[in-house]
Amino acid sequence: MDKANNYQMLLKQAQSLLKDEHDVIANMCNLSTLLYNNLPDVSYAGFYRYQNDELLFGPFQGPIACMHIALGKGVCGTAAASHKIQIVPDVHQFSGHIACDSDTNSEIVLPIMQDQKLIAVLDLDSKKFNRFDKTDATYLAQIGACIIN
Repeated sequence: MDKANNYQMLLKQAQSLLKDEHDVIANMCNLSTLLYNNLPDVSYAGFYRYQNDELLFGPFQGPIACMHIALGKGVCGTAAASHKIQIVPDVHQFSGHIACDSDTNSEIVLPIMQDQKLIAVLDLDSKKFNRFDKTDATYLAQIGACIIN
């Protein structure tokens, strides 16, 4: 199955799984599990919740991770501060990268917005370089938004 078809299936699964569920934490739990178990070459899938002017570690699947991230710091903090998707083909070349897992080589982080306010970021890591691209960004943005729908 090609990448776009796989994501279309995952989007439908996410929408069905979270239909009528309004607890954001529960939705984050199920989405991180869905993504981690169904995307090839993903070593971490999780959320950082925006609380008290920082990112606080949230539901995830994968190895241990950083618990607090300041806005503007690392890939997650940059996505949160800019409200823009960050696709990083080589995290070792990203100025200020926070190495929570030294095996990570590429990363994508997507801000999750509700009523034009940041509520979280969705973070996916890979041990492969250049793992993430615009197709990932397009579908992950839609899937990530399911936590608030």
